[in-house]
Amino acid sequence: MNSHNSPAACAEPTNVPNRLADLAPWLVVLAGLCFLYAPSFIDLFTGLWSMDEQAHGPIVLGVSLWLMHHNWPQMLQASKGRPTSAIGWPVLVFGLLLYVLGRSQDILIFEIGSFIWVLAAVALLLRGSAALKAQWFALFFMLFMIPLPGTVVDMLTMPMKMAVSYVAEHILFGVGYPIARSGVILQIGQYKLLVADACAGLHTLFTLEALGLLYLKLVRHDSLFRNIALGVLIVPISFTANVIRVMVLTLITYHFGDAAGQGFLHGFAGMVLFVSALLIIIGVDWLLQCGARTSMHRKLDRDVSQA
Repeated sequence: MNSHNSPAACAEPTNVPNRLADLAPWLVVLAGLCFLYAPSFIDLFTGLWSMDEQAHGPIVLGVSLWLMHHNWPQMLQASKGRPTSAIGWPVLVFGLLLYVLGRSQDILIFEIGSFIWVLAAVALLLRGSAALKAQWFALFFMLFMIPLPGTVVDMLTMPMKMAVSYVAEHILFGVGYPIARSGVILQIGQYKLLVADACAGLHTLFTLEALGLLYLKLVRHDSLFRNIALGVLIVPISFTANVIRVMVLTLITYHFGDAAGQGFLHGFAGMVLFVSALLIIIGVDWLLQCGARTSMHRKLDRDVSQA
C-alpha cells in the first residue's frame, strides 16, 4: 500500500509559517506600543483615571479596543490585496513628536492624543487606507479618553453647573419642595448640597456624548438626517440627564439624610445618570423614527393624490 500524503494533509503545515509571517509585524507593533505607552497609561490608571471626574477614561479605552477587535476581520478583508500607504510615515513621525513633547512636558492632551495618531499610522503602513477606514470609529472614539487641559475644563464647567443647578432648583420648587439656590449650592430643608464637577461638569458631558455616539454606531441607522439629528441632540440630552442626577441626589438627601446622599446612593445616582441618558437617547431616536415615517407617509399620500 502506498502511503502518499494527501494534498489536504500537506497544505495544513504550510499555513503555519504563513500565519506567523502575517502576525510578525503586528507583534512588533504591539511590543513597540507597550514600550511607549505602558508608562503613560499606568500613570493615568493610578492618577487621573482614579478620580470620579475622569472615571470614564478606562471605559472609553476598553470600548475602543473592543471595537478595534470587533472590526479586525472586516479590516483584514477590506485591505486584502490593497497597497499600503506611504502617508503613514509622516503621520507616524507627527504622532511620535507629539508623544515626545507631551511626555517630556507633561502635556497629557499631546501624550495620550499621540496614541491615536500612531495607531492610524500603523494601519496605513501595514494595511493601507482601507484598514484605516475600517477602524476609523474606534480611533475617533478614543478622543473621549484624552484628558482635557484643566483651564478649559474649569472655564466650561462652572457655567454648566450653574445651569444645571438653576434648572434643578426651579423644577423641585415648582413641585413644592422647600429649596433655594446660591450659585451652585442647593439648600433643601436643613441640608446644603454643592453641585460638584462630577455631577454636572464637562467630563460628564464628554462621557454621555461618547455613550450617544456608541449607540449610533451599534444601531447603524441608514438615515443621515437621523444620525446627525441624534448626534446634535445628545448635548441637550446629557444636560437633561445631569439635571435628573442632581435632582435625585437632592431628593435622596432631603428624604433620607446627608449620610444616604453621600454614601451608596450617591453612586446609585451616577447609574441613574447613565440609565436616564440612555433611555432619553432611545426615546428621542424613536421620535425621530416616527417623524421620518410620518413624513414618508405624507409624501406617499401626496404623490398618490397628484397621480
